[in-house]
Amino acid sequence: MRTTSKRLAAGIAAATLLAFPLTACGSEDDTSGGSSSSSSPEPVAVIDALTGESTAIALDKGFTDALASLKLTPGVTGGAKLEKGSLIFPITGGNVSVFEPGSVPNYVVGQIQHEDSGLSLTAGGTTVELTNFNVDPGVSRVYGDVAVNGKTVVTSAFLFNLNGSTLKPLETKGNTAILQGTQVQISDVAAPLLNDTFKTDAVKAGLLVGIATITVNTK
Repeated sequence: MRTTSKRLAAGIAAATLLAFPLTACGSEDDTSGGSSSSSSPEPVAVIDALTGESTAIALDKGFTDALASLKLTPGVTGGAKLEKGSLIFPITGGNVSVFEPGSVPNYVVGQIQHEDSGLSLTAGGTTVELTNFNVDPGVSRVYGDVAVNGKTVVTSAFLFNLNGSTLKPLETKGNTAILQGTQVQISDVAAPLLNDTFKTDAVKAGLLVGIATITVNTK
């Protein structure tokens, strides 16, 4: 990033990654010819390597009540934390490219990685761990690995949907950008997986897990 304005633009875009469903970045050819507009747009800002800080999810009461009814105990793995009703996952990597809105069909591309941390659910002698979350802004999905009693059963599974309809205005503090309000929901892949593992049919696709607060470095 060469200027403060570009750094801020990249930070805002990185924070916006979880807000809206986007598709993979594409480009549109301008066949009018004769001007610089015929070339593919260049990104206005690029963060080649995200350096933090975290994605926090304030757990919804409906989700915690559902866990209680199933006698499931939530916990964390690796570098994650469970504090004051919120799951906190450190951002460990990823990248973001930002285009001028309207210049291309999809103006934010990249990923947000949360390696070596995750959520655990335990009932009786069974523990399911959902780890190594990777946010794909192109489809507003979160992918991750799933292990049962320490044994990996699937990698890069589609675990959560993201819905930005309750998004709040962006906040900036120093060299960070903060975006709060994105809904995190159980996917139609994760729901049957959890039901099969815990011998229930109570976990429904679309169940609201909680509201995300994303804090990213803009440096």
